[in-house]
Amino acid sequence: MSREASSAGDVVSRDVPVPSILIVDDDRVLRERLARAFRDRAYDVRTAADYDEAIGAAADEPPELALVDLRMPGGSGLELVRHLHRRDPEIRIVVLTGYGSIATALEAMRLGAIHYLPKPADVHDILAAFHRDGPTPDRVPGHQTPTLARAEWEHINRVLADCGGNVSEAARRLGMHRRSLQRKLQKRPPRM
Repeated sequence: MSREASSAGDVVSRDVPVPSILIVDDDRVLRERLARAFRDRAYDVRTAADYDEAIGAAADEPPELALVDLRMPGGSGLELVRHLHRRDPEIRIVVLTGYGSIATALEAMRLGAIHYLPKPADVHDILAAFHRDGPTPDRVPGHQTPTLARAEWEHINRVLADCGGNVSEAARRLGMHRRSLQRKLQKRPPRM
């Protein structure tokens, strides 16, 4: 239920439905900052730090919106997007990540996300992404020829996505040491 302040300063309940959002991110500070920003905008907010908590938070009553971090403990954000979208095809999901690539963005969209935002993103960017009908050609990355470093980044993330986020298996398929792959994954994506 939504609340508003009356002229006397009392809080009064109204029978106006408030939108619900599930915020899933393992970064506690970011998760709580975003939760507070959405609560300030009268959203019914649920939060989760990992895949299992998110499944539990969405189990009884699926939210209308979900903001999902790509990398989290217990399962990938892509797996969570797939699960949430199967449970409720009407849910609007935005994927938020600091390690984005075209391959994972396209995979997220294929699985049911409506948009993909790189970190850092503020609440205004996130709200704009939720209210956009879908990716527009000028907003989807990939219209430029990528640099060699960017092409490598894309390939590594595509292989990692094909391996379901299993770094050891991705390293084996790429013919590199697991630690070398982990170091590459910790870096920001190269510019186009």
